[in-house]
Amino acid sequence: MQRRRLLLRWAAPLLAVFLFARVDARQTSQPFTVNFLPSAIYPGDVVRVEVPGIDTFDVGVFGKHTKDGLVGIDLEVAPGTYPIRVEAPDGRVAMRSLRVLPKAFAVRRLQVAPGFVNPTPEEVDRIAKELHKTEGIFHTTTLRKWSGAFQLPVAGTPTSNFGTRSYYNGQRRSPHTGVDFVGQTGTPVHAANNGVVVLAEPLYFTGNTVIVDYGGGLYSLFAHLSEIDVKIGATVAPDTVVGLVGATGRVTGPHLHWSVRLQGARVDPLSLAAATKPQTR
Repeated sequence: MQRRRLLLRWAAPLLAVFLFARVDARQTSQPFTVNFLPSAIYPGDVVRVEVPGIDTFDVGVFGKHTKDGLVGIDLEVAPGTYPIRVEAPDGRVAMRSLRVLPKAFAVRRLQVAPGFVNPTPEEVDRIAKELHKTEGIFHTTTLRKWSGAFQLPVAGTPTSNFGTRSYYNGQRRSPHTGVDFVGQTGTPVHAANNGVVVLAEPLYFTGNTVIVDYGGGLYSLFAHLSEIDVKIGATVAPDTVVGLVGATGRVTGPHLHWSVRLQGARVDPLSLAAATKPQTR
C-alpha cells in the first residue's frame, strides 16, 4: 500500500505535465486564417499575404522566405498551383496553395537604332558585364527600409505595358519588365519609398540608370534618365528626386521606364503599388 501511494505521489505531477504538453501542442497546431491579395493572381503580380491578428510571420514559397508579407510572382512563372508555408511567431504553421492563373501578354513592335538590336562584340562584352552587375544587386537581400505604400515615381498615368512581348526591328527580344511613363524631358523622377541608392550610372540598354534598394530583396530600377541626381550610398525618401525623365539608352522617345525586382522576381511596379496600398474595409 505504501509503495502504491509513493507511485501515485510521483506519477500525478508527471501526468499533469504530460496533459499540459498535449493541450499546449494542440493549441500551437491550431490553424489560422491566411489571405492573399489580390485573390486572382497572375505572372508578374506582387501578392500581399495577410494573417488576421498577426503582424509578423514567415512566408516560404518558390524556395524563398520573407517576413515582409510580400511575394513576387515572376513574369515567366508557369501557371499552376504552388505550395506556400506561413509560420506564426508561436510556431504554428499553415500550409496553403498559391494558384497562378494564365495570362496573355500583348505584343509590341518598335524600331530603334541598329546597334541596340545587333551590338558589336565590344558592346556585347559591356552588356554582359552590366547584366552580371545588376543581377548581383537584385539577388542581394538587405534589412528592410521601406514602409507604407509605394508611390508612383512621376505624376501621370503610366502605360500598362508590363510583360509585353517585344520585337525590335522585327527581332524578338526579352519581355518588357517594367512600366513606362511617357513625359517631357526634365520631369522629376522620385524614389517611390525609403531606400538606399545602390547604382547610379549609364548602362547600355537602359541609359542613365538609378537602382534603389528598399531592403528585403525589393528594388526599383529607373531608366532612360536625362540626368542622374543621386550618388551611390545616398539615403532616399519617397519624394527624393533621383533623376529626370529622358531618352537615353534603347528608346523611341522620352519616357521613364520603371521596373521592380522582389527577391529576384520580375514584377509589375503597379502591382507593388496596389499591394502596399492600405486596404479599405
